[in-house]
Amino acid sequence: MGPLLQDVRLESAGRLLESRYERLIPNIVSDIVIATLNARYSHSSFGLRYLLANLGELQSRTALLEFVIGDNTIDVLTEILSLSPRIVGFGVYIWNVEPLTRIVADIKRARPDITVVLGGPEVSYETKGQTIVEHADYVITGEADVKFAELCKQILSQQYPDQKLIQATPPQFHQLQLPYELYTDEDIAHRVVYVEASRGCPFTCEFCLSALDIPVRQVDIDSFLSALEQLMERGAKQFKFVDRTFNLNIRTSQRILQFFLDRLQPGLFLHFEMIPDRLPDALRELIAQFPPGVLQFEIGVQTFSENVGHLISRRQNNDKLTENFRFLREHTGVHIHADLIIGLPGETWDSFAAGFDRLLALRPQEIQLGILKRLRGTPIISRDQEWEMVYSQNPPYEVLSTRLLSFDQLAVLRRVARFWDLIGNSGNFVDTLALLFADQRSAFVQFLHLTEWLFEKVRRMHGISLLRLMELVFEFATSIRHLDEQLVVQAIWKDYMRAGRRDIPPFLQRFNLEQPGRKTTAAQLPGRQKRHLDPTRLHN
Repeated sequence: MGPLLQDVRLESAGRLLESRYERLIPNIVSDIVIATLNARYSHSSFGLRYLLANLGELQSRTALLEFVIGDNTIDVLTEILSLSPRIVGFGVYIWNVEPLTRIVADIKRARPDITVVLGGPEVSYETKGQTIVEHADYVITGEADVKFAELCKQILSQQYPDQKLIQATPPQFHQLQLPYELYTDEDIAHRVVYVEASRGCPFTCEFCLSALDIPVRQVDIDSFLSALEQLMERGAKQFKFVDRTFNLNIRTSQRILQFFLDRLQPGLFLHFEMIPDRLPDALRELIAQFPPGVLQFEIGVQTFSENVGHLISRRQNNDKLTENFRFLREHTGVHIHADLIIGLPGETWDSFAAGFDRLLALRPQEIQLGILKRLRGTPIISRDQEWEMVYSQNPPYEVLSTRLLSFDQLAVLRRVARFWDLIGNSGNFVDTLALLFADQRSAFVQFLHLTEWLFEKVRRMHGISLLRLMELVFEFATSIRHLDEQLVVQAIWKDYMRAGRRDIPPFLQRFNLEQPGRKTTAAQLPGRQKRHLDPTRLHN
């Protein structure tokens, strides 16, 4: 069975049809199809589930289809049109706008009678001139949970709105049906389960769309926790909270953390987005009670430069941030995924390098080096002229050069970001990196040296096997850095065994190596997080 047949599912009030052959049974039709292209199969569309949950009496006439961006667009088109829909709604994001543009155009060519409705962040701002918008019949800008149902009722009653662009007022949670019962058993077993306790963000960082959604709205916590309990009873163990600032409302954060503490079980994994300088004692006490690896905090540091922070309207207490990182690393088992942005207005090569060194010294398990993207609608456009910001016109709209960083410099930093993800974030080089960074020189400068050497060797940044990458890092450490060979062997062998491997790589077979017998209790955690764990701190 091909990936399209495996990945695409049809959900509709009381039915779940798993294969194309079942969907082609005569008389299986849906008046409404809501669909999107996810980045990969393991991701589920939270937004589409909210739409389906809030369609009311139209839910039984609606099919939810999920594809992935690698699927053939003609096959996607065939799947959708096989249901003979009258309305097709698409969730449009930065990662899927290009293939969806082709699909929408083909729908209007093949079935011009179908009404195509778009929604999502990529079409909620700066719609003028977007090809996908030109092809569509209607575009709902903003949060479409309620507005999509209203529009569908109008269209099915042949009462077509005059305006193509329809602005949705941000709904309050009491107006919404929560979508969690729409996660299938397959979702729970094999895909990310997204949840949210709040929407909105009180901060105004100019690079972020959340800066436009200042009112923070909180879900009714009792209803929310009841829905989580039902998911856990069905076997859900891994939850990704999409709240922009989970630690904003401390009482809500306490309720949620205590809920999971009371229900600890093997394999439980929780992801939260946190602001870095707010971690009061009430939260610290709860966080410290979780076993290592259960909690993952995505912490947006973005920049340590106060000047850059001021330019992008980002308030951040770096001293408090440092204190919180130290607490998390020294007194908890939290896996820290920290974000640092490359190419912000006002950021120089030296200030970014200093920020990388400063963040690395705080010892987060992962540092996501993200290239600045000029998302549609974000206020950062106001900095373009002064700081000579040049962005790609194609998704994901990455910065190409600034007044302070040339195109060539940003190209180098892209390589640093890619190789850092392969080496620094993967958990496959924990001991080896510690050895490489053992002296007092700038870690950024040292990793830059490794990055440029690797790139000269392989001339690519993708499609490098782990075995080949380890062999190259071994060669760099011993032949270029001239580190003690035996120390390098032991470090890279320990890293190779970290994920449970037992074979000896060919480039290490000339050494007398012993297989470690240590086992961990974290076997059910996600692999990347598991590899970062310190085995000496594991407990049941």
